[in-house]
Amino acid sequence: MSQMIKSLVALLLAITIVHLAYIGYIRPEAGLVLEAAQQAGQSAPRNLVIILKDYEQEICLILMVFAMYLIVGKTISIMKNSYLFRVDFLEGDSHRHEDLKSTLASLKSLPGATKETPLVRTLMASLRRYLITDDVHNTSQAIESSVEALAVEQEAENSMIRYLIWAIPSIGFIGTVRGIGEALALADQALAGDISGMTNSLGVAFNSTLVALLISIILMFFLHQLQSLQDKLVVDTQAYCEDYLLNRISEVGQT
Repeated sequence: MSQMIKSLVALLLAITIVHLAYIGYIRPEAGLVLEAAQQAGQSAPRNLVIILKDYEQEICLILMVFAMYLIVGKTISIMKNSYLFRVDFLEGDSHRHEDLKSTLASLKSLPGATKETPLVRTLMASLRRYLITDDVHNTSQAIESSVEALAVEQEAENSMIRYLIWAIPSIGFIGTVRGIGEALALADQALAGDISGMTNSLGVAFNSTLVALLISIILMFFLHQLQSLQDKLVVDTQAYCEDYLLNRISEVGQT
């Protein structure tokens, strides 16, 4: 299953789960709380279901669940393949061209998921460059180019997460504008002495912004943790290729 299809399925699941929670608990419970407050002649209490009951908050929560899926998926992928840095793919003391060709062939025969990891791809590209040029400097440049491409690729893969983190506060501000607009439309009632409608509308405005900003802060924290793992992956990939490949072929060239 392609990554795009997986993401679409995850988004549909996030929509379904959050919407079921809203229609099954949050909105019915909020309706009961608002009705009880109205009968008691009080304003709506500031509890969780009241803060979350509006459509903007529901959309923000859906996007949060989807963004967490993307972040957790990338984190698991990096951690799952971290064991590869403890494997010596060039095991042995002989590093003649014939041996390196055999090593490259064995790397190509690895399972698809392992062969597509950044470390193995970088190692394969570096080995090909050395076998073609027989030059350590060119091989070092190949490693640097592959590592730079890996960093750019990871940055591009995070663009959807960044968009979601930007979109969530924007949706919160839409709720703010909607709530303030409704409150202004009820100004006549407020002047007549009934401020309940205006306060409820202002509650929509402030609650949507509150929820959106909190979600954005949480997602930014997890995104920074993911970026730290990705930066470590880039550094470890370059260090592995230098330690296991460059140092060995340099020693062979000096003998």
